[in-house]
Amino acid sequence: MFAVHLLAFHFTKLKEDQIKKVDRYLYHMRLSDDVLLDVMARFQAEMVKGLGKDTNPTATVKMLPSFVRSLPDGSEKGDFLAVDLGGSQFRAHQVKVCDDGKQSSQLESKFYPTPKEVIQGNGTELFDYVADCLVDFMETQNLKHKKLPLGFTFSFPCKQTKLEEGVLLGWTKHFKVRGVQDTDVVSSLRKALQKHKDIDVDVLALVNDTVGTMMTCGYDDPRCEVGLIIGTGTNACYMEEMRHIDLVEGDEGRMCINTEWGAFGDDGALDDLRTEFDRELDLGSLNPGKQLFEKMISSLYLGELVRLILLKMTKEGLLFNGKVSTALLTKGKIEMKHVSAMEKYKEGLSNTKEILTELNLFPSEEDCIAVQHVCTIVSFRSANLCAAALAAILTRLRENKKLLRMRTTVGIDGGLYKTHPQYAKRLHKVVRRLVPNCDVRFLLSVSGSGKGAAMVTAVAYRLAAQRKQIDAALAPFLLSLETLREVKNKMRTELEYGLKRETQASATVKMLPTYVCGTPDGTEKGKFLALDLGGTNFRVLLVKIRSGRRRSVQMYNKIFAIPLEIMQGTGEELFDHIVQCIADFLEYMGIKGARLPLGFTFSFPCRQASIDKGTLVGWTKGFKATDCEGEDVVDMLREAIRRRNEFDLDIVAVVNDTVGTMMTCGYEDPNCEIGLIAGTGSNVCYMEDMKNIEIVEGNEGKMCINTEWGGFGDNGCIDNIRTKYDKEVDEGSLNPGKQRYEKMTSGMYLGEIVRQILIDLTKQGLLFRGQISESLRKRGIFETKFLSQIESDRLALLQVRRILQQLGLDSTCEDSIIVKEVCGAVSKRAAQLCGAGLAAIVEKKREDRGVEHLQITVGVDGTLYKLHPHFSRVLRETVKELAPQCDVTFMLSEDGSGKGAALITAVAKRLHNVGQK
Repeated sequence: MFAVHLLAFHFTKLKEDQIKKVDRYLYHMRLSDDVLLDVMARFQAEMVKGLGKDTNPTATVKMLPSFVRSLPDGSEKGDFLAVDLGGSQFRAHQVKVCDDGKQSSQLESKFYPTPKEVIQGNGTELFDYVADCLVDFMETQNLKHKKLPLGFTFSFPCKQTKLEEGVLLGWTKHFKVRGVQDTDVVSSLRKALQKHKDIDVDVLALVNDTVGTMMTCGYDDPRCEVGLIIGTGTNACYMEEMRHIDLVEGDEGRMCINTEWGAFGDDGALDDLRTEFDRELDLGSLNPGKQLFEKMISSLYLGELVRLILLKMTKEGLLFNGKVSTALLTKGKIEMKHVSAMEKYKEGLSNTKEILTELNLFPSEEDCIAVQHVCTIVSFRSANLCAAALAAILTRLRENKKLLRMRTTVGIDGGLYKTHPQYAKRLHKVVRRLVPNCDVRFLLSVSGSGKGAAMVTAVAYRLAAQRKQIDAALAPFLLSLETLREVKNKMRTELEYGLKRETQASATVKMLPTYVCGTPDGTEKGKFLALDLGGTNFRVLLVKIRSGRRRSVQMYNKIFAIPLEIMQGTGEELFDHIVQCIADFLEYMGIKGARLPLGFTFSFPCRQASIDKGTLVGWTKGFKATDCEGEDVVDMLREAIRRRNEFDLDIVAVVNDTVGTMMTCGYEDPNCEIGLIAGTGSNVCYMEDMKNIEIVEGNEGKMCINTEWGGFGDNGCIDNIRTKYDKEVDEGSLNPGKQRYEKMTSGMYLGEIVRQILIDLTKQGLLFRGQISESLRKRGIFETKFLSQIESDRLALLQVRRILQQLGLDSTCEDSIIVKEVCGAVSKRAAQLCGAGLAAIVEKKREDRGVEHLQITVGVDGTLYKLHPHFSRVLRETVKELAPQCDVTFMLSEDGSGKGAALITAVAKRLHNVGQK
């Protein structure tokens, strides 16, 4: 028993001594975590360099855009071919992708050798060989009669400007084919395929093997957004935010970036880590000075590194009694398969002895232990370096998503990772140590990069089909210049109808006289009350106007909510609520006893017989209070004040918010003769010559006309541009068949139009995985403020996804792009239609004045105009395009419905006093 222990102790001591000897000898190859974190930081800096337009030309890590913009979503289906060139064998595949509710794929493959004369010959021979193999495969699978799309996995660095094109930057691994570099490999393959008249194959996608690996794994795990190859070569790809990729136009969505990390360090960035053995190996390679990172990692080089180390140790008398065999002197005699065999857990030492004996080295037990440890250090360094670069990619992904902790999957392939007994375990362990805030699943690619090329092709196929459907859904929202001119002309016709006595009754644009006959001249002064009713909130204001040199307007206001039950209750309840709010405000301001002149902003269509009489034509914007339509709202307000019997007010003017907007801007700019509201509702007013207003007596001077243009189209004149979504929104509204123009242009309805489109696209399986969530079914859930937020240029898609998540819509990156596009189409059309209407009015003003060129200011208010990132620009551009002889200045109104009401009251008082004198 003692003898056994003694023997075991001797062997352990012997092993320790040999390991220490090798550790000392290969000290530079053993990398601490600090060194790996430094490598990780260096690689992160190289990634940024590769993504930048100005820095990319000098970057070693080329960060090549792959034009793969989407991962599989499970809805792909069809038959696809794939060819895979780049490894030790050439492969042809047929992939059947099924969307039968279970999401499955079947793979048929055939392997072909890659003879040395082909992979080191000329380009025509190479691509002819690939085409011949594919034809043979199609014959075997009985596919020659079918027209099939093909994905081409080409595992070499290519510069792509689209998915189906790739210019070879340079050969790597053991390939050295003449006449291919700097040419498009897809067109070379197409030419070779065209020689075979009996097949019909369409090359749809060029894919790097790394991208193929990510796509294969992405089909099985939607979290997979990194692909990693550790085999004959090494490389990684990942999904990058488009806004960071300077080399490609556009900021929306993501694109897979093929890092080509094998060239990391080609600029000397890793020289402090490269050993004399790395340098010697590089000098003897096919491409000296290139792919230096790959030469420290991939299986093509690790066996040779081991040979060079053993050779030097033997020459220095540290192994095999200093005796060098011819085999040890021969390049390529130790391969990766030998290194893997030597590192096996139990049979490793006996394998080592066998392999060394085959190399005529006659090893002792100490030699076998030392050689095994050399293999361990070389392969462990490979896993460490690979882990450091992968950790840099994972950190970038996590930071892009602004997450403290991230769950993700890395799709992985390659002979070294698959066949080496310890490699995978070591890699996983080091990655988890370097990025503890990333929960990483490593998913082995079962079907290799060939299936991935078919998946890229399948995704491209799916996206092309989806694009067609999305374009078809949004096509009716794209208005040509000709259509917009038609809208302008129709609006002009309707404006004229509304002004004429015989057609006014049947006109859809009511052209209501406001009895506001002047704009401010700067002499207005005094204290005025203003009421503002026009949405879900009601405001009471005290406005102090000063004239002269110290001309100013001071305002004090209080906002009160109007509950839904009052908006849709009785008229009496509504006006009692309004008077209650006024009483609260007067008390709050301490002015309950004063009988102040009051302007009442009432933002609903009213027919006025004088400035202080307004008969409600019909409710809009969700109001439905009974016994109001056809009644004078000023009388209803006076009645409610009388019922309360607490205070008295001098109601001077009933005002539309649009008129108030014009007056507020008119106070600052005398050239302002038009008021526009683009908010919850949509409306315009303008100063019209009295001689054109047939429904009011008198021909002298001007009067402001409240167009109430929201009703434009209620007679069917714009039915040609109304979409099925507009009709659905109209039918579900409180006033079907009315305010049709407003329902296409105003904030109250745009979100609802978007919701209807999203439901339709989801039903077609184009959004939210075809699942209509409960929240999407709710009318009004998609408020217009979300359009403004989603369309903001500063907003990354990640934030769009968050907004959609708040709405209970679990969206992918692709969903977010589509939703943003839908919002853009709806809001752009709204702005264009609004611009077409406004162009009709400014053109009318120009013609009425009889001038060649008109200069005019439009006072504007409304949240849609103020807050939406593009609405105001599109509106202005449309007016300029449709009314080129009008120079229109847009002026933002400061509180048209409050300050404006007070100014109208002040102007009315001034004009009244002048009239009395």
